[in-house]
Amino acid sequence: MTIQLVQVAFIAPILGWVVYTIYCLLVNYYEARKTGLPLVILPIDSGNPLWMSIDTRVLPFFRRLPFGFKNFTRFNWRGWEIEDRYRAHQELGDAFIFVTPGKNWLQICNAEAVADIFARKGEFTRPTEMLEMLNIFGPNLGTTEGQQWQRHRKITATCFNENNNEIVWHESIRQATGMVRYWTSKSSINSVADDTRTLSLHVMSGAGFGKSYDFRGAEDEATAQDSASYKDSLKIILDNCIPLVALGPNNLNKWWLPQSWKELYRATVTFRNYMTSVYEEEKKSVADGKKGSNNLMTSLVRASADAISGDGNNQSGLTEQEIYGNIFVFNFAGHDTTANTLAFGIALIATRPDVQNWISEEINAVFGDKDPVTSSYVELFPRLKRCLAVAYETVRLYTPVAIVKSTGPEPRPLQIGDKIHVLPPDTMIIPSYSALHTHPRYWGDNSLDWEPSRWITSSASSSTNVDDILASELFFEFSKSQNPFIAWSGGARVCPGRKFSQVEFVGVLVGLFRRHRIHPVRLAGEDDATARARLRALIHKDAGMKLLLQLLHPEHVNLVCEEH
Repeated sequence: MTIQLVQVAFIAPILGWVVYTIYCLLVNYYEARKTGLPLVILPIDSGNPLWMSIDTRVLPFFRRLPFGFKNFTRFNWRGWEIEDRYRAHQELGDAFIFVTPGKNWLQICNAEAVADIFARKGEFTRPTEMLEMLNIFGPNLGTTEGQQWQRHRKITATCFNENNNEIVWHESIRQATGMVRYWTSKSSINSVADDTRTLSLHVMSGAGFGKSYDFRGAEDEATAQDSASYKDSLKIILDNCIPLVALGPNNLNKWWLPQSWKELYRATVTFRNYMTSVYEEEKKSVADGKKGSNNLMTSLVRASADAISGDGNNQSGLTEQEIYGNIFVFNFAGHDTTANTLAFGIALIATRPDVQNWISEEINAVFGDKDPVTSSYVELFPRLKRCLAVAYETVRLYTPVAIVKSTGPEPRPLQIGDKIHVLPPDTMIIPSYSALHTHPRYWGDNSLDWEPSRWITSSASSSTNVDDILASELFFEFSKSQNPFIAWSGGARVCPGRKFSQVEFVGVLVGLFRRHRIHPVRLAGEDDATARARLRALIHKDAGMKLLLQLLHPEHVNLVCEEH
């Protein structure tokens, strides 16, 4: 009898959970069916944190089973859209819904409808509950909505300005110059991803806090014995976001936790202390009437003080914790995204010597005898359209992070094509960036190819003069109402650091390809063309989601850097 009671006590909760899951799935199915859109039934919510931590590990088991888990193994894992690209939308239409026990997820690949969603910012909101992880150091632009978001947006927008971009420009070129010096000292390199993370961190250090570091390669970093500092602490935090978010910074110092998590705790203390010291120093400068620098921290403190003094209302500015929260988001959102994109871009450029010559021609024509490190950002950056095209084309195919919207508590009508569909309350909306960025409808028959020249148009068809050709080239832009390119989001929620990342990417190309070229290491029996084809296949196969889209095994990217 006792054994039977134990069995019932064990089985009852599991059975109850199964029944509840089926019930939730049926309720969501009933609501989704009202839209008239195609439905895909999935047994697990794509946003379930536990499932997200194990999905790619367990799915291979289900793929080996003889009976059908087709939709489950095709769609129910992080990064499925990178492998699938636009194919699901070719099969199911411009919009379809993932029906799960948790939420219904609308997947949409229609540029006009996505533009409408971005334009209706009061109706299609950002599900801030999914971004609670960004509240580690305080509320911020990414985790607020409504009037609170408008207050954050008004103040933070003033920080990302041309004066700050000037810092990004010089620091990016300086760091890239150091990186290429390190690369040419090696017979080959397999540390591209590590080195772009170091470079991006140093750019963020300079532009965010006015703190400059010399570039040091992966091997040099590994043997260095630096004391704890802002740079080191931020690197530890960014490398360990998952346990930091799961437990919170104040719970990482428990005696029973791993030593690495205690080091993470110390890093959060160091990072917060550094922010506090800069904050107090800048507050004093403002009070003394001193002129500040153009880095993000000082700009944020001064913009907040200006907002308060402008209307005499303390509620108009940001609190100290909100300033810390926004500075962390700037670092979090602006570091790994750019670093991963640079790693993809450099690996892709290594497969295309013609693209290297193409951007080098532009770089040398624009700079001439000028030293890039001391060059004028305002004068020269706008002329580097080919380099910017490489950045756009890279994030087109390898967008680092998805955009999520929600209908909120009300049903929302949305026109998709020639039909209006009423979306149920609390429907999650995913503008299908990978499909939008590769659908032949928008990009032509070579939509899956990495081809930076697609972003450049030219009217100098008969001229052979480089200066004339470059002067005639224009950067291609879609119209706002029919724009399938959403790498930096769109509408009011467009990424405030968009120009920051573009300037950084272009600055790195200037430092790398003015006088140098890169190519993949040839394996036994390979010629250059075979090595490049192998690297292209490797990039495609190795792109996957961790916290963001990145190369999963970047150490397999082996390159040679040589002076040209």
